[in-house]
Amino acid sequence: MSVEDLNPRAREGIIHPEVRAADDESERGQDGGRLQHAEAATKPIRAPQTREPQPRGAKIRGDRPIDQAEAAERFLAAPLHQAAHDERLWDLRKKRDASAHGIPEWEELRELASAIKAHTLTHLDQYLEQFEAAAKANGVQVHWAADGADHNRIVLEILRSRGAKTLVKSKSMLTEECGFRHHMAANGIEIIETDLGERIQQLDNEEPSHIVAPAVHKTRMDVAEVFAKTLGTDPDNDDAHYLAESQRETTRPYILKADAGMTGCNFAIAETGTVVTCTNEGNADLSGNVPPLQIHSIGIEKIIPKVEHLGVFIRLLSRSALGSPITQYTSHFRGPRKGTEMHMVLVDNGRSARLGLEEFWTSLKCIRCGACMNTCPVYRRSGGLSYGATYSGPIGLIIDPTFNKRKYSTLPFSSTMNGSCTNVCPVKINIHEQIFAWRKVLVEEHHIPALKQGMMKAAGAVLSRPAAYRAAIGAADSALKVLPRFAVYNPLNTWGKKREMPEAPRQTFHAWYKQNRMKDSAR
Repeated sequence: MSVEDLNPRAREGIIHPEVRAADDESERGQDGGRLQHAEAATKPIRAPQTREPQPRGAKIRGDRPIDQAEAAERFLAAPLHQAAHDERLWDLRKKRDASAHGIPEWEELRELASAIKAHTLTHLDQYLEQFEAAAKANGVQVHWAADGADHNRIVLEILRSRGAKTLVKSKSMLTEECGFRHHMAANGIEIIETDLGERIQQLDNEEPSHIVAPAVHKTRMDVAEVFAKTLGTDPDNDDAHYLAESQRETTRPYILKADAGMTGCNFAIAETGTVVTCTNEGNADLSGNVPPLQIHSIGIEKIIPKVEHLGVFIRLLSRSALGSPITQYTSHFRGPRKGTEMHMVLVDNGRSARLGLEEFWTSLKCIRCGACMNTCPVYRRSGGLSYGATYSGPIGLIIDPTFNKRKYSTLPFSSTMNGSCTNVCPVKINIHEQIFAWRKVLVEEHHIPALKQGMMKAAGAVLSRPAAYRAAIGAADSALKVLPRFAVYNPLNTWGKKREMPEAPRQTFHAWYKQNRMKDSAR
């Protein structure tokens, strides 16, 4: 199928002009006012119309440790992208706060969600069996996958046995984790992403950079360039409505003709055997309902016990992710329609092993809202692709090492430990404490460079001796006051990169306390 067949009007730049709102990119309510809570209402970035090459992600070298700092430095060196990324995500964080403050019982909901998840995870075997029995009673074929490779093998066998060659899918971080799309391509199965952000990333041969907004690191000019190369659109037209409609025009024919459809899973209800997906584009409904063969990929940690518990998480999810009260589509997939097949694949892929880790098992509570990413100063400024992993940002720092300690050994050190991620987590995961715990594990198991280990040992020796610590602080403060700039801002001082060192105080707190308080107590 050619570009012209899929998108005959894109080349002419006349795609549905009625969808365009004059001088505004966001949705409006009946009163004409801008919908502050809508996903589309994220503050537009009025950037200069200059072309800045999009910085690419971390360089992957097998199991060698990801150099997140190097990739972050390249992202910081692209000021338009860095500023736009930071502003977009901080805008989402502010919307999250406004939405959360609008619910008096917000903290009660967080406590309840955390407790439900803790209960479910500590009885996971029982709820998984209950889910399987309920799904089978609904006419669903249930499969169990030990890891990502097993998931891909199972799905490939299902597709081949039905002669399926094309599959449309909605956004799913689990399938990204399993390397699903690449595996299918290698076996002659065409996969089409139907989520706008995921489709952009697929066409640009990149992984998602955010678990909710996969292409948030791109500017509209980047998207216009990608679509021009792959869909034949106007490379000079970066209007958001034009680009979004171009994607719709080219994706709908695939949906109508696909042999199979796939969705991910936000929540799986043990009581009813139901898969629940939350989307703002309706693409999961199309992927899951139009093709005659339906497949749902489910991480085993997505189980919740009852339908009545779903409301707790639905109220938290979109508010935490986008600052909106609810997603546009909350879809329930329970059983196959007449004349169709439905398959559900329950995937472990290291989750059972993580459940046995005393300090890290609560990371399985995560509902993939991305709130921790939106608030994280390191993530906002370095971009998600700099982490070189499926899961980036604070949640990635504690999930990724469970997959490969060596490869992701540097990530837990890419944090300021400010605790903001923990404060916004809707299921109250102690993210910053787990980041610190991973640092200890990685040091003890010698997964960090010898130079850094030596520096940390030296720092530990100084910090454990009050007199040595005070002497070192005094010497450093004195040196900062007299040393020339080139001596402070050099490649050896990573704290001086991209920022100014704080001015040394005239007096340390200890010296002030000794002078003002200890003198008083002596009297």
